[in-house]
Amino acid sequence: MIQTVLVGFGFSATTFHLPFLNELDLYEVTGVVSSRPEDVRRELPNVDVFGTLEDALSSEATLFVITTPSDLHKEMIRICLAAGKDVLVEKPAFLTTAEGEVLRTLEQNSPGIVNVFQNRRMDGDFLTVKSLLEERQVGEWKVFESRFDRFRPHVRDRWRENAGPGAGILFDLGSHLIDQALVLFGVPERVQADVMVQREGGQSDDGFMITLLYGEKRVYLRSNPFIAGEAPRFELHGTEGSFIKYGLDPQEAALRNGTITADVLETGTLTREESSAVAIETGRYLDFYRELAASYVSRRPLVPLTDALLTTRVIELARASSEEQKTMAF
Repeated sequence: MIQTVLVGFGFSATTFHLPFLNELDLYEVTGVVSSRPEDVRRELPNVDVFGTLEDALSSEATLFVITTPSDLHKEMIRICLAAGKDVLVEKPAFLTTAEGEVLRTLEQNSPGIVNVFQNRRMDGDFLTVKSLLEERQVGEWKVFESRFDRFRPHVRDRWRENAGPGAGILFDLGSHLIDQALVLFGVPERVQADVMVQREGGQSDDGFMITLLYGEKRVYLRSNPFIAGEAPRFELHGTEGSFIKYGLDPQEAALRNGTITADVLETGTLTREESSAVAIETGRYLDFYRELAASYVSRRPLVPLTDALLTTRVIELARASSEEQKTMAF
């Protein structure tokens, strides 16, 4: 078993990590770093609770799962690597490519390795799109659109929406959409973007429209807090047809309701000469954790810092493009 410490015990830790760590006999949660020990002990009465990350590093645990606010990630990764520990860190792993380069050098000189938590690579609809591309079901792809919209017209008082480093929807949802696009299509030639603050009283970006340019091909990534109706989650268009899928992957909703499996049958629509329903693959978050465990044994990261560097570079270029109102070369 991989002895594991959760760093932070908020929504992310208890919803996206703990259920899988408890489900698989590959992991054993032996400790939690939290300023609210009573909350931890209500759910995990037999684990050690540490007041600081430094205190937890003295334990025998080898894996540290970092779920704290984004601006703390870089320093916590550094501390863990200096102690020779393995890391699983929430996205974004760092806030600038300069920070990422420093961490990559530290990792190369440490016994520890770092994985970035890009669980949405295991969304069922994303896996379906990936298969359709590999099978050339729409011919040569020309346009891909990925949206993660919400109806949240009012600002809430939480760190993700307040002013400060690491806040904003571009770091939050944008990290997922960009990572998925890079997995499917690789590095773009150019980046063009509009990063916006549209809500009254908004202190950090709450919407974006990013275009990744691959020659004549286009990838559109976007999110907006004023979308009350259902819009397509994915659109894929090519020389021989189109594929459209509505609705978010159901795994997150299942986790919010206390189960790790989503018993929902989804379909998308593939249109060539005629339209037909395409069964959406079952999402595989549990497999993500299985593969993570294997990566710590093989010492080959599943989602390495080099992937996070590319995602962060796109975010940097998107901000620069929006501010300067021009297309940026990658």
